[in-house]
Amino acid sequence: MENLRMRNRFMAFLVATLGLLMVSTPVSAHHGSAAFDAGKQVVMKGTVIRWVWANPHCFLSYDVKDETGNATHWVVETSNPPDMINRGWSKETFKPGDEVTVTVQPVKSGKPVGRLLQVVLPNGKTLRYASAFTGPGN
Repeated sequence: MENLRMRNRFMAFLVATLGLLMVSTPVSAHHGSAAFDAGKQVVMKGTVIRWVWANPHCFLSYDVKDETGNATHWVVETSNPPDMINRGWSKETFKPGDEVTVTVQPVKSGKPVGRLLQVVLPNGKTLRYASAFTGPGN
């Protein structure tokens, strides 16, 4: 029952996130980076809930516990599967329950959503997706 509730909550969050991204004002050739807090990076340790390997973007869903044990559910995006394969990622990169250290560029709103910049896997291997955008000429 708890898995079904968590899955429904994740799907609702994913649909809302994708909806917001689709209606945001384009800044570049694609949907842009307007929602992200350029230049800000957040590093956190979390437990993988789900790794969604799909077009047009892959998503990593994970929980981060605070000092009191309360979990915040994060969802971060990457690129499409072919692009991720070229960067050394795969459909099997994550398993539910993996303990990872994630570096993200969060959204400006402060919600637990962002763009994945890099992740340190349980075996210590670091995979990079992107560098934070710091503006033209940087």
